[in-house]
Amino acid sequence: MRIVTDEQRRARIALRHGLAAAHRYPDIASATRAITAWHATDPGTVHLAIHARVQDVAVDDVERELNEARSLVKQLAMRRTLWAFPRGSYAAVLASSSARVAAAHRSTWHKRLVDGGVTDDPESWLATAGREVLDLLADGRPRSSTEVADAIPQLAQRLELSPGTTWAATVSAAPNTLTMLAAEGAIVRAANGGHWRLSKPTWTLPKHWLGDVDAPMSASQGWDELVAGYLHTFAPATEDDIVWWLGATKSIVRAALKDIGAEEVRLEDGRTAYLGPGDRLDDTANPDPWAAITPTLDPTTMGWKHRDFYLSAEDRPFLVDSVGNAAMTAWVDGRIVGGWAQDEAGRVHVVPRRTLPASRQRLLDEEAERLTAYLDGTIIPTPYGKRIAAGERLA
Repeated sequence: MRIVTDEQRRARIALRHGLAAAHRYPDIASATRAITAWHATDPGTVHLAIHARVQDVAVDDVERELNEARSLVKQLAMRRTLWAFPRGSYAAVLASSSARVAAAHRSTWHKRLVDGGVTDDPESWLATAGREVLDLLADGRPRSSTEVADAIPQLAQRLELSPGTTWAATVSAAPNTLTMLAAEGAIVRAANGGHWRLSKPTWTLPKHWLGDVDAPMSASQGWDELVAGYLHTFAPATEDDIVWWLGATKSIVRAALKDIGAEEVRLEDGRTAYLGPGDRLDDTANPDPWAAITPTLDPTTMGWKHRDFYLSAEDRPFLVDSVGNAAMTAWVDGRIVGGWAQDEAGRVHVVPRRTLPASRQRLLDEEAERLTAYLDGTIIPTPYGKRIAAGERLA
């Protein structure tokens, strides 16, 4: 059985993930093929993660791919979070991860509609609401949840979510209903209705936004494609890593690994991990010294459950919150060495966890300048920035 060292794994981050400056991708399409999917719960993450990996990219380039070329499709999927997938993956995602999320969301939404006093027959209520949404959006004009609620009185009904908790809120029935319909594939997120750094989705029918989409596939085919994509980006990875990333079950992952012919390898610490079929590990040669700056929920930082080979246990509580979500990170030679924050003028400042060699600090400072220029005064909203700047724990 082949043994893959931590050094090889870190080198793959530099090369395959395009985080080392010398190995950045020439365009968004090639970076997307390498990364498989971009985290999109925080909308700015898509733009900043692409910027970290693509040479000479501008904000308008990312917006063009999202809203004009529509090569990237935002879809609720793994771990009930939002992702930007390559358009060609949409059918696979709908059949597998989104279907799993949609079923859970529908069940939860049923209960909340009843508990909130909206209806005692949630299935019938949602069937009627769904038909009205599809009729409204049939004209091809994307609409926000507010516009949908204004047009469909049933969805303007208000209810309290998570009463008695920190997250308690009184909202209309529209946003959660639209989110459920999108997870089921009945509707799709269209252009963002506000600034690119803010989440203000509009909604339309898939045929209006994407035109002809690939034919539906089975759930197992969808899972196979997602697992193959994951291994292309993150292998070698353990079963735990894959289960965590997908938000799936061990049985789903094991079946997919068998279907695609994944190869077992041994990690440096003795654990069993997997490579995709035909992966020769030919992109794990040590790169030159490099540094990178990545955003909240960056796909690389979030790619593995077990992160010790690139993030020390000592530093983790200062850069990852209590539920495993990663804040803004600074990388040197395949390891996370700190975070970053913006000042009131929008300038990016690296906050290393410890003193770095002068040559590596210069590389990070250059990346901070590059990101500052890209943002051009835009300040990215985040709950982590002030805490990172102050050296406070996140978990």
